[in-house]
Amino acid sequence: MRKQLLKIMGIALLLSACGEQMENQKFTVDDARKALDFAATQYTHKMAALPDTLEPRTFQGDTMVYSGIYWWTSGFYPGSLWYLYEYTGDEKFRNEAHKRTMHLVPIKNVTTDHDVGFQLYCSFGNGLRLTGNEEYIDIMLTGARSLATRYNPAIKSLKSWDWATRWQFPVIIDNMMNLELLMWAARESGDDSFQTISVEHAYTSLINHYRDDFSCYHVVDFDPQTGEALQRNTHQGYADWSAWARGQSWGLYGFVMMYRETGNTDFLEHSINIANFLLEHPTLPEDKIPYWDFDAPEIPDTYRDVSSASIMASALLELSTFTDEPEAGKYFSAAETMLASLSSDKYLAGEGENGNFILKHSVGNLNRNSEVDVPLTYADYYFIEALLRYIELKQ
Repeated sequence: MRKQLLKIMGIALLLSACGEQMENQKFTVDDARKALDFAATQYTHKMAALPDTLEPRTFQGDTMVYSGIYWWTSGFYPGSLWYLYEYTGDEKFRNEAHKRTMHLVPIKNVTTDHDVGFQLYCSFGNGLRLTGNEEYIDIMLTGARSLATRYNPAIKSLKSWDWATRWQFPVIIDNMMNLELLMWAARESGDDSFQTISVEHAYTSLINHYRDDFSCYHVVDFDPQTGEALQRNTHQGYADWSAWARGQSWGLYGFVMMYRETGNTDFLEHSINIANFLLEHPTLPEDKIPYWDFDAPEIPDTYRDVSSASIMASALLELSTFTDEPEAGKYFSAAETMLASLSSDKYLAGEGENGNFILKHSVGNLNRNSEVDVPLTYADYYFIEALLRYIELKQ
């Protein structure tokens, strides 16, 4: 009872703090539209400058960094174009989105990587939703079948990486995001095995990735024969025991999505617990743009990770629609603060700058000095998504 009372008191204090902050940092539908208009301008510049066969990944040291289609982020650029088409209705975005989406067709046959969900659902999934183009359906179903080959029934999970010799069967929290493709495939095909795999994977991560405080490990390694969890580590966070920021956001988004797709209240309860951990964390800055790791020892003299904030904001907006007050208001208000911050000069690029990416100051993998304090394609994608969700909820 005392623990519950303390939690309630903590929420009340947080709500009060959010209210005081929002008095100084208002965000409106007009602000969201202004940010989306800017995004459309930046991506118009980007469309004109990109090579036909490469995808934008980041911009570092005044140099654009591209990827091929098999890099895990390849679906985010076409996905952003689909979102901009949804917002503007401009055929130039639709045409470019279709062209860039069709570049990814070979991904449907990839069985050696778990990111097929990211690559195909953000691109083909948004395209199908907005245009009804049935050409996309078989490609996505083939991709879902390819992704499902990575499922191990002893572990009840999808394997994440094949390249990592350090682990036998690594499962990263990021993999929650790839379940959306499988859930779509279950509905489209009528094959319940896709949903079974998704639900079992989610439960495996809920049980094995999460600590008592509802922070999560980045990597859990399993014995492929027995299903036993062998070790819990990080790859991109500060330490095995720490709360790597983007991993926390992937988990939140993934479990909110799984509740939406299944109606399973275990996933909703878990989403609420994750959200409360993040929003009540003592190192979350006032503007709610997290540091790259919630436990980084250099805080506050270390990097923010805008990609974590954009993912988190989108997830919190959706979570607010599944919860009652006061939680719904708390999650919506936090997301609103994040969007206000992301739309400020501190994090938003100038027109024609930043490689024509929208947001600045993301962190890919600080441990390997890779993509540190740079724009990232997925930060833009989830920012655009969050802005669209915000406008929809406010109308």
